Order: sequence, then C-alpha cells, then structure tokens
Amino acid sequence: MTQRVELAAVMDRLAVDGLITDYAVAVDDGDWTAYRNLFTPDGRADYRSAGGIEGAARDVADWLAAGLRPFAVRQHLIVNRRVRFGVLDQDTGDTARVLADYLSPLARAGDDGAQEGLAGPDVVCGGRYAFTLLRTDDGWRVRELVVQEKWRRVPDRTG
Repeated sequence: MTQRVELAAVMDRLAVDGLITDYAVAVDDGDWTAYRNLFTPDGRADYRSAGGIEGAARDVADWLAAGLRPFAVRQHLIVNRRVRFGVLDQDTGDTARVLADYLSPLARAGDDGAQEGLAGPDVVCGGRYAFTLLRTDDGWRVRELVVQEKWRRVPDRTG
C-alpha cells in the first residue's frame, strides 16, 4: 500500500466514525432533520427487533420522534465499531459495513417537565447496529441500518 492509499483509508475511517457518532447525537438530541440527512435518499432503517418499524428513513424518523418523546434524557453510546470497506463498480472503498454495539439508557421527564433522569434511567437496552454505508458526493451516508436489540431492562422503582 502506498502512503496515499493508507492516508485515504484513514480519512475514510475517520469520516465513517464521524457518521456513526452523528447518528447517536441526532437520536439523543431528537434532531430528526439531522437524522434524515444521514441517510441516502433511498435509505432504510429497521428497528423491528426493538419493537419498532422498518421502512424509509424519513418514516422511521417520524416513528422515533413519537416513540422517544416521553424520554427527556437519551444518551446512547456506540462502541466496538468494526468497519469493513467494500467494492462498488470496481472501486474499493465506496461502500462500508459497520457493526457496532450500543448501550442506550432512557429517562422520562417528570410531570413538571424536570429531568427525572438524574435518579437513573427508566429503560436501558443494548444490542448491535449493522450499518451499510455508501460514499456519495456529499460524503458517507447510511443506505441501511438494522438494529439488533439483544436485551432490555426496565428498573423496578417500587422500592
């Protein structure tokens, strides 16, 4: 590998990592315009394993907005990112597959709108994301996202 190719691979890796981070921030901040902009025009998302829907990213963004509205605090972490670059039309590096684990605590707002999350999360779930990415003229974008929720815990608050 030449230094130029190695530098390009590092730059792609950083850009892909940034895209995955932007995904987490968009969901946690409830920035659904930013969420939609992370996807290709034909991008799709599948949240069925987490009790959600599968469909066009714009429709899934609407579902997420409604489903996450009760949670004033969202802070999900995406770790153990494994990136594999693929080939599109004989050009290496125009596609990527990312598998990454996540941990997602969610805390509801109190009746008075205060962030009750300081007392701890109401729901914590974890699993794995499978991102299929495409290099576009606007940079890397998500073509497909599949959420593979592996576990969910709802803490007992009766004590």
